[in-house]
Amino acid sequence: MMTAKLDKADCERALADLTGWDFARDGVAITKTYKFKSFVAAFGWMSSAAILAEKANHHPEWFNVYNRVEVMLTTHDANGLTERDFALAAQFDAL
Repeated sequence: MMTAKLDKADCERALADLTGWDFARDGVAITKTYKFKSFVAAFGWMSSAAILAEKANHHPEWFNVYNRVEVMLTTHDANGLTERDFALAAQFDAL
């Protein structure tokens, strides 16, 4: 499902609605690092996040070490950020 790439101004407005997210890859992605009390807590969050991502058919790039999960979102088909990235970021934050 192709989604329209957002322009810079729309991306900046959408990012302002999120907490702790920053632009990455020269503005074509957003990223956030989540920190948890333990590896089990981090892995549990990843499991819940994976279910949300699968339901949205929009999958993050992520990296986990012990209690830290680094998440990067972008829409590869659009070669940049779309509404789907910001919506999934908000869902991740709600976990």
